[in-house]
Amino acid sequence: MTPICDDGRVAADEPDFTWLPDLALRSLGGAVIWANDETFAEKENLITPGPAAYRPATFGHKGQVYDGWETRRRREPGCDQAIVRLGVPGVIRGVVVDTAWFKGNYPPEVSVEALEVDGYPTAQQLAAHPGWTTIVERAKAYGDTRNLFEVSSENRWTHVRLTMYPDGGVARLRVHGEGRPDLRYLSAMPLDLAALENGGLVLDCSNRFYSAPQNIIFPGLAQVMGDGWETARRRDDGNDWVLLRLAGAGRIRLAELDTSYFIGNSPGAASLTGLCPDGREVTLLPRTDLLPDTRHRFPVDAPDVVDRVRLDIYPDGGLARLRLFGELA
Repeated sequence: MTPICDDGRVAADEPDFTWLPDLALRSLGGAVIWANDETFAEKENLITPGPAAYRPATFGHKGQVYDGWETRRRREPGCDQAIVRLGVPGVIRGVVVDTAWFKGNYPPEVSVEALEVDGYPTAQQLAAHPGWTTIVERAKAYGDTRNLFEVSSENRWTHVRLTMYPDGGVARLRVHGEGRPDLRYLSAMPLDLAALENGGLVLDCSNRFYSAPQNIIFPGLAQVMGDGWETARRRDDGNDWVLLRLAGAGRIRLAELDTSYFIGNSPGAASLTGLCPDGREVTLLPRTDLLPDTRHRFPVDAPDVVDRVRLDIYPDGGLARLRLFGELA
């Protein structure tokens, strides 16, 4: 799987894990629940969607305002730490420690640990928990740089802990991976087989010029156009598409295609094709006209068990959310 830049270029210098969704994002329900210090800039900035911003000579009571997490200058031995509860627990494939705009005040070294814990422990309980496992060994970090670290573990995690040696500032912490739900809860609620939080994943797409296709399987309703997936304008006879892996093989009963906030750039039509575990293709939704800025719901009559679904939009445009309600086989 080859990652693609926002402008459509192949990003050959980045590992594949950056294609995967950021499980720590605030918009997914992530939270920075503890830090031992945040004297200069708040810990919550670590998981803010979008790149960090910077305006020179913007001074507050604590000095230059930074869009990130920044601790005081240490005058004693030790290190600074922050704990993030993942919005979607899952398998972590890679971590990005982004020190954007931190040039003379970034940490020289960082490490990342992970933890899986049940229930809702307090921040203090998590900070003292003995079960933390190192997933990124202590490594050199660079200022004003996206420091990328691949992770090789198949374990499911619910929290991560970032450590800076000895202190400094980090703009963003990105935790890329695949959602792994708590299976105890899946049978207790209507099941969206496409949802990231249930284990769904976007495997590939034709174009992601304006925004990422992973957005269409995020929880909740889109709040602005940028919360969805939008392609460039096509100048040929083709159409754009997304391929999803479902939470598990199952039967789809209802499809929701939401074009909310897409008014002059919504697709004219869409179709859904299911892929069976044996490779067969089945039509879930034939090519169907769509309206702008509308949550469309369509019953699905196909009895087949599918484990992947391809969404085709005609010819291009944007979609806020895709929901595929059904049951696991």
